Amino acid sequence: MIISRTPFRVSLFGGGSDYPRWYREHGGAVLGFAINKYCYISLRRLPPFFPHKHRVVYSIVETVADTADIQHPAVRNVLQEMHVDFGVEIHHDGDLPARSGLGSSSSFTVGLLNALYALDNRMVTKHHLAEQAIHIEQEVIAESVGSQDQIWASYGGMNRIEFQPDNTFNVQPIIMSPERRQALLGSFLLFFTGHSRIASDIASRKIMNLSQKQAHIRRMMKMVGESEAILTDDRNELSDIGTLLDEAWCLKRELADGITNSEIDDIYETACAAGANGGKLLGAGGGGFVLVQAPPERHAKIRDALRKLICVELDVDMTGSKVVVYEPDGLDTR
Repeated sequence: MIISRTPFRVSLFGGGSDYPRWYREHGGAVLGFAINKYCYISLRRLPPFFPHKHRVVYSIVETVADTADIQHPAVRNVLQEMHVDFGVEIHHDGDLPARSGLGSSSSFTVGLLNALYALDNRMVTKHHLAEQAIHIEQEVIAESVGSQDQIWASYGGMNRIEFQPDNTFNVQPIIMSPERRQALLGSFLLFFTGHSRIASDIASRKIMNLSQKQAHIRRMMKMVGESEAILTDDRNELSDIGTLLDEAWCLKRELADGITNSEIDDIYETACAAGANGGKLLGAGGGGFVLVQAPPERHAKIRDALRKLICVELDVDMTGSKVVVYEPDGLDTR
C-alpha cells in the first residue's frame, strides 16, 4: 500500500499569467501558498482474484478490465502515460470539496503520480513531479488549466513562481519571519460558498480573452512584486495586502463571463461591509472559496455576517506532495 498526501493551495496574485498561452509570449509570475488541507491517494496492486483488473474509488466507484475504460480522465491518462500494465486499486479522499478553487484537480494528479513513482520504487524531484503533472493536464488530457497549481502541490510553501517563455519555471520562497507569516495567516478568513464548478469551463473563456485583457494581466503580474515587498518588510501594513486583493478581484472579475455571480458578489460585499480590507474568489471562478483579509479584531463580526457559510482555518504546508505510507510489498503478479 502506498499513500500520498498532497496539499491544496491559495493563489493570491498573478493568476492568469500562468496560462501557457500568456507566459510563452510574455512570461508570468504568481504569488501564493500551499495550505494544510490535503488530497490523499491510496494505491495498491490489485490481486488477480476479481472479475475486474482496476478499481478506482472517488465520488463514484469504477471497476474496469482495461485502463482505457476508466472514466476519470486523470486516472486513465496517468496510468496510460506511465505504462501501468498491472492491476491497481486507487482511493481518493480530500479534506475539502473538489472543484472549489483550491487546485484540487492538480493536487489529485500530482498525488497519483507521486504514489505511482513510489510503487515503482522511484523518488523523483519536486520539479519533475510538477513538470509531469503539467504535461498530463495540459497536453495529454488537454484541459484548459494553468501551470501554478501543479507547482504548489509538488513544492508546498509560500512562494513566488515565475514562468518563462521557454516553458521553464522557477520557485522562489517568500522570506518572512515566523511571526510575520503567522500575522498574515491570522488576518485571512476562508469561506466556502457552497458551490463547486468545473474550472476548465471558465478558464477556457479566460484564455480566449487574454489578448483583449493584456492590461489586466500585466497589472495583476505587477502585484506579485508589490505584494512580495509588503510581505517581506515588517514595516509595511498587512492591510495593504487586503487592498491589493480587492484590486486584483476587481480586475479578475472582468477577465471573462461567469467568474462571479450575484451570490458571490453578495458574499464579498457582506465581508467588506463587516470590516474586511479586501479579498477574492479563489480559482477560475463561478464558485468555491472566498478569501478575505481583515484585522483579527474584525473577524468575529465578519464570521457573524457570513455565519451561514463554513469558515476554514488556514496554515501553510511547507513540504508539498509526500508519500506518508510506503509499504509496497503487495502481491506482485508481473
